[in-house]
Amino acid sequence: MNFEIPSLPSKNGERLFLATYSSQGKLAKFRIELDPPGPADSKSAPGFNFKFGKGAIKAEPGSDASALLPDLEKALAAKKLPSNVKRSDALQFTYAILGENESLSSGGGFSGKPPRDWTAMKIFIGTGEQIGTSEETDEGEVFLNFNTVSGKAQFSEKDQDYGDYVLAKLATVL
Repeated sequence: MNFEIPSLPSKNGERLFLATYSSQGKLAKFRIELDPPGPADSKSAPGFNFKFGKGAIKAEPGSDASALLPDLEKALAAKKLPSNVKRSDALQFTYAILGENESLSSGGGFSGKPPRDWTAMKIFIGTGEQIGTSEETDEGEVFLNFNTVSGKAQFSEKDQDYGDYVLAKLATVL
């Protein structure tokens, strides 16, 4: 699911975006803030040098996510829209840069050949702690890929088992 992400002025190497999604006459707005990543992790799988960092998705005043949320439900393979959403100012996450200067393939994946302008990233939401007495944990993952040259970004499903959790968390700030 694609949306617009014009870059905002930033300091200290952080990346700031004002994301917008327009559909059915509705305009959803939110900020994406990415702290600079640390150095590539030499313990990653052979041939992969992932960079990790912290970030946040922040609520924007005047946002109307009533068209965005059902579209995200489909994109994330969620089974239901969240109800009784408790609003929050920010959703903190950890991210991993999976690849930079990537090409977006027609099937939705990424490749370094030929090199293009996409950054492939996975975000990790939640604490990872067990919820109550169940086996369920407070965690979810989603891909957040972006192209600063075209000003486009996308959320895409990491695993359909995370769909409802990720959608509910995103709904708090969208």
